[in-house]
Amino acid sequence: MVPAHSLEAPVSRALLIATALLGMTVVAQAGGIVVPAEERYSAFHTDLPACDDAGVLGTISSRFAGKESAFWNSSLGIDSFDKVHEIGFRANGLGYIPRRYCVAHARMNDNRERTVIYQIQDRLGWIGIGYGVEWCVIGQDHNFAYAPACSALRPFADRYLGESVLHARY
Repeated sequence: MVPAHSLEAPVSRALLIATALLGMTVVAQAGGIVVPAEERYSAFHTDLPACDDAGVLGTISSRFAGKESAFWNSSLGIDSFDKVHEIGFRANGLGYIPRRYCVAHARMNDNRERTVIYQIQDRLGWIGIGYGVEWCVIGQDHNFAYAPACSALRPFADRYLGESVLHARY
């Protein structure tokens, strides 16, 4: 028979180690230690197209024309883009899907200029292959999908700057 006092030390030591590991886990989570999206088991990539990439702008133009025609019975379209700027890259944090946030001025076929806010996202293309593009033309978001004023597509911190700052800067 083993005396009870000889088992107390190993059990106490094991409880102390388990408590320390649990404490380190809690501290790590509270400290904001984040695994970047490109280092996960199903890694994302940060090599996204630039804001002025012809494929990205072409996607926006063609989808805008299709949406206006199919849903709003309108022939409004985008003729060209100007003043294309990146307003953020991974601006929401390393733990999120990599996104490039952009803004541009679009010259429409009604001779008006409108602001387009869009984001290029990794692996959010067709069935998760390639990059995806989410976009919104301010003043033409008829169903308020990205309301108010397309702000849902801006980086999280940038949403609080307001539309007047966006128009003043771009």
